Amino acid sequence: MCVHLYRIILPVICIITADQLFAQEKDGYRLVWSDEFNKEGSPDSTKWNYEKGFVRNEELQWYQPENARCEKGLLVIEARREQKPNPLYVNGSNDWRKKRPTIDYTSSCLITKGTQAWQYGRFEMRARIDVDPGMWPAWWTLGMKKHWPENGEIDIMEYYRDTLLANILCRGKNQSNEWHTTKTGIKKLGGAGWAAQFHTWRMDWNEQYIALYVDDSLLNRVAVDSLVNKDGSGFNPFKQPHYMLLNLAVGGQNGGDPQHTAFPKRMEVDYVRVWERE
Repeated sequence: MCVHLYRIILPVICIITADQLFAQEKDGYRLVWSDEFNKEGSPDSTKWNYEKGFVRNEELQWYQPENARCEKGLLVIEARREQKPNPLYVNGSNDWRKKRPTIDYTSSCLITKGTQAWQYGRFEMRARIDVDPGMWPAWWTLGMKKHWPENGEIDIMEYYRDTLLANILCRGKNQSNEWHTTKTGIKKLGGAGWAAQFHTWRMDWNEQYIALYVDDSLLNRVAVDSLVNKDGSGFNPFKQPHYMLLNLAVGGQNGGDPQHTAFPKRMEVDYVRVWERE
C-alpha cells in the first residue's frame, strides 16, 4: 500500500491529521494508538491518567497533573523547584514519603493505566530530554498483573547521571531483581549537542524478543522466553498487556543531585505512537 502523508514542517514537530495517522502502515505494522499533542492545554484525559504524590525511589518530586501541558504541538512535562507543605508529613516517621515536612520539587508522571494497555507491538516516541544534574526522565512500561517487579518493567528510555539506559526487568532468583541493562554515556552520544536535539526511541516487542532502539540504533535485545520470573511461579510478565508511563523525575536513588541545577526543567514530547502487526 502506498500512503501519501502531507506534512507541515515546523522547527521541531510534524503535524498530520488523525485520519492520515491511522492510515499509516510500516514494516507490516498498523498504527492503533497515538497522541500527537496538537491540542493546547491539558493532555487528553481519554488517553492519560496521572500518578500523584511521592511515588517511588525516594525521588524528590511531588507528582501532580498541573506540571503537564500541551503547547505548540508538544507535550511539556515540567519539573519545578517550588516549596509547599507535604500533606503526608508525620513528625518522627521513618517513611521517606512522610518524614519530609515540605515538598521542594514538583513534576508530572502520565500513565495509560486505566485507559489503554498493549501486548506486543512497536512503540515510538520522539522527544527531547534534559540531561542536567538531578534529572531523571523516562518512558517505560509495567505489566498489568502482579506487583513490581513480578509484573515486569521495560525502560524504553531512561536517563540519569550522564547515562542513557535501556532496561528490561523480571523477578530473579532468591527474590532478586533480574535486570537486562545496557548503558550509553552521554559523551558517546554527542554530549550537550545531542541532548539539545529531538530523538526517536522505539521498542519492538513480540512473542520472540524485546528490542529497544534510539534513532534506529539497537541498544538492547532480550529473548522473551528468558524473562520468566525465577520465583517458581512460571509466570512470564512479558506475555501480558503493559501500560506506559511518561515522566520527569528529580533526584532520588539514581537521579543525582539537583541542588545546583536551574529550574524549571522540561521534557518535551512530539508524539507517542503504538503500532501492532496486521
